Amino acid sequence: MTAAAAGSVRVERVVTSGTFSLDGETFDVDNNVWLIGDDTEVLVVDAAHDAPAILAAVAGRRVVAVVCTHGHDDHIGAAVALAGASGAPVLLHPAEQELWQTVHGDRKPDAELADGMRLSVAGAEVRVLHTPGHTWGSCSLYVPSLGAVFTGDTLFHGGPGATGRSYSDAPTIVASIRDRLLTLPDDTVVHTGHGAHTTVAAERPHVPTA
Repeated sequence: MTAAAAGSVRVERVVTSGTFSLDGETFDVDNNVWLIGDDTEVLVVDAAHDAPAILAAVAGRRVVAVVCTHGHDDHIGAAVALAGASGAPVLLHPAEQELWQTVHGDRKPDAELADGMRLSVAGAEVRVLHTPGHTWGSCSLYVPSLGAVFTGDTLFHGGPGATGRSYSDAPTIVASIRDRLLTLPDDTVVHTGHGAHTTVAAERPHVPTA
């Protein structure tokens, strides 16, 4: 687990391992699970693969919500178990319902994410940005006070996320990144769903222009 502090609110990363399955194929993957919060409470972004490992990182703090950036199985697999253990609600954009049901059946998310929604954890505001393209309901989470955005699989170190599978579209993801993410301050740290972090400025050259 790694952590970066900014005042009393900080970002912590837990890397979990498992599989990703879609369109009849399965791949081994490592996922970044993000905790935003302080010594009292946290918001969990993308509960991937391993609920006990995430709970160990939570370390007894109150989980205010389990937020899923999108509905691919490697990003939501541990969400229900984590919610059950912590009492926290699961939040997901409604356009991800079909993907969600393939993993969790009739157990629906507890609330819907929507563009412009404001969440709060440890006094920090978390802004929901609808950034479709990798999937139709993909969302990013921008935390201005931390100078950070959590992009799931929408934007990576090296450019846009994958769009070659069901529920995805390349022009849409490029528009989302260009219009919603590259408009953030250049020094905004991009915390991704897999792999290394980056910055808005570093990714600008990797995103096609209109």
